[in-house]
Amino acid sequence: MTHDFFMKEALKQAKIAFEKDEVPVGAVLVVNGQIVSKGYNQVELLHDSTAHAEMLALTGAYANFGAKYIPEATLYVTVEPCLMCAGALRWGKIKTIVFGAYDEKNGASHFCEVNPYHEKAEVIGGILEQDCAQLMKDFFKGKRK
Repeated sequence: MTHDFFMKEALKQAKIAFEKDEVPVGAVLVVNGQIVSKGYNQVELLHDSTAHAEMLALTGAYANFGAKYIPEATLYVTVEPCLMCAGALRWGKIKTIVFGAYDEKNGASHFCEVNPYHEKAEVIGGILEQDCAQLMKDFFKGKRK
């Protein structure tokens, strides 16, 4: 399986968020080539500012594994994680973080002079960047009419 394959799965989650009038961010957590957890933004639905796609995918995976660390996992998320999500990924010791669109306003890398993720984590940005960014643009374009 490729990064594109799993990012397309994360995009499916983001499209669910879009349809539910949530900011369209989706995530999938992968271990040994298998999706073990999925999430999409549910901030409005749950009235919870922490209900980001990454957080929900992590929570699902922790429950599935009965563990608080998943160092063999790769997280695919359609938009660069925010500082809160980067912290959660750090604490979970997630091995690889792959994201689609860069977030110039809220992305964790724009708030930190040092790596906000786990020191052993590999971070890969720009996977299916255009598709991920377009979904965000379409969502906010509809909001600003």
